[in-house]
Parts: sequence; C-alpha cells; structure tokens
Amino acid sequence: MARKDPLQPRRCAELLAALAAPERLRIVRFLADRPHNVGEIAAMLGVPPVNVSHHLSVLKTSGLIAGKKKGRFVWYALRPGVLEDAVEAGVPRDALNLGCCRLELPLDGCPPEAASDAP
Repeated sequence: MARKDPLQPRRCAELLAALAAPERLRIVRFLADRPHNVGEIAAMLGVPPVNVSHHLSVLKTSGLIAGKKKGRFVWYALRPGVLEDAVEAGVPRDALNLGCCRLELPLDGCPPEAASDAP
C-alpha cells in the first residue's frame, strides 16, 4: 500500500493554480486586511465587477476565501487558517499558508519594476 504524501501534490497544485493570475494575487493581498465586497474589490483592481466575480469564484472553489452575505452585499474574506496558521508558526503576516508551501505576498506593494505587466 502506498503511503500518503504529506505534501499532497494534487491539492497543492490546485491552490497554486487558483493563485496563478495577477488579479487573484492582488485580491488575496487585499483581503488580508479585512473582508471586502465585489464593488470594493472591483474598484481596487480597476476592472468591471463581472470580472471580479469570476476571480472570486476561482478563489472560493479552491477554498482560499469564503463569502458571507450581509444585507445586499456578499463580504469576501480569507478562510481561517490561510494567514493565521502561518503567523502562529512565526511566518510574517504577509505569507499565505497553503499547507504544502507558504507564499509570501508583500502587503506594502511591489517594487515599481515588478508592478508592471508590460513587456
């Protein structure tokens, strides 16, 4: 009988794939401070809300975020453990704990040369 791999490569690949878009990385970094709704996220990204909804769906399906309806809005937040487990282990608050690895996201922004997607 094969032993279970503690890395869980399939799950790890799913999480990394969910984060494999610049917009989704920016959303996760934005949600690190507090919950936000689609309108706030769209304004931060400078894109239409329909595009944000797609990215939120990918992040929600991966289990990285959760949404909670309050009144007319759904407030999205990082799922418990995504940041907290890493912080308790002594990792800086700007690191996501994916279980298989930790991804560090600078909360203060990127250096100017790294912020541009232009060739």
